[in-house]
Amino acid sequence: MSRRLDISVLELGPVKEGQTIGDAMADIVGNAQCAEQLGYKRILVAEHHNMPTISTAATVLMIGHIAAHTSAIRVGSGGIMLPNHTPLAIAEQFGTLDVLYPGRIDLGLGRAPGTDPHTAAALRRGNAGVNYHFKEDIEELQRYFSNTNAGARVRAIPGEGQDIPIWVLGSSTDSAYLAAEMGLPYAFASHFAPQQLLTAVDIYRKRFQPSAQLAQPHVMVAANVFVADSTEEAQYLQTSFKQLVYGILSGQRRKMPPPVHELPALLQQPDVQAALRSMSYYSFAGDKEKVKTELDIFLQETGADELIITNYIYDRDARHRSFRLLAEAMGLGRWVY
Repeated sequence: MSRRLDISVLELGPVKEGQTIGDAMADIVGNAQCAEQLGYKRILVAEHHNMPTISTAATVLMIGHIAAHTSAIRVGSGGIMLPNHTPLAIAEQFGTLDVLYPGRIDLGLGRAPGTDPHTAAALRRGNAGVNYHFKEDIEELQRYFSNTNAGARVRAIPGEGQDIPIWVLGSSTDSAYLAAEMGLPYAFASHFAPQQLLTAVDIYRKRFQPSAQLAQPHVMVAANVFVADSTEEAQYLQTSFKQLVYGILSGQRRKMPPPVHELPALLQQPDVQAALRSMSYYSFAGDKEKVKTELDIFLQETGADELIITNYIYDRDARHRSFRLLAEAMGLGRWVY
């Protein structure tokens, strides 16, 4: 049976060395405009807090800013960390976005805080256990979007009666069970948490229950993708990403560094290399032919309906060229079997 393959972009808004937060936000808009011109399906903005290296803490505002500077690409959250917010506030905010940019807004939801415990506590004002009510919070959000809530004492206006797709995002099997039970599309964060991808996707498909939103399971998988005119160049560009990953693993986060022809000696140690490979297992770097071959295998293994990519590339033009070469290699919107 044939199916249409869509490719989307996950935007984490990294701040580069020598760059301001404002520069990073301008880059986000430029990336979205480039992706739109090339036929990418959607751009999703991630929520992170208390990170000087990331510019997307006010995720809803960035979604609106991107949508205002594009015209067709779908824009949404990848994701809103629902424990940090009340369902009513999210319903009103995304209802507003949908009124302003009808038919273009997606709402991806996660249960993680997207930050450290102290910042999570400050965001939640002491509601530390709210992540354990993730399903109930999604159900509350769905009620606010429903026409049947019109007679309730508390209503989301705007939001009520609006058709805003909700996605469950996750990096473990817990999210797979939930997405399947609720009949929602499922996006797995395999770009940084690859270990449980295949198991989670299998659980989701086997346990999926059709819902008013979705009749059949829909899976989005994530990968780090670096494409250049040669494999050597792509691997060179990828060194910025490897340095970032090491910063995460070592607890020494830094702004995105420029690429290097040779990684520092510390990053070449066997244990560090093993950790880098483990966290970034689904990373693909090469020319068009190499990346297409490897991604086709990845997509066949997962049976994914959609691919969402990140590409931490320091140079803006090189990043946009990577988007273009990937679009050419994969034939955006092509039918796969």
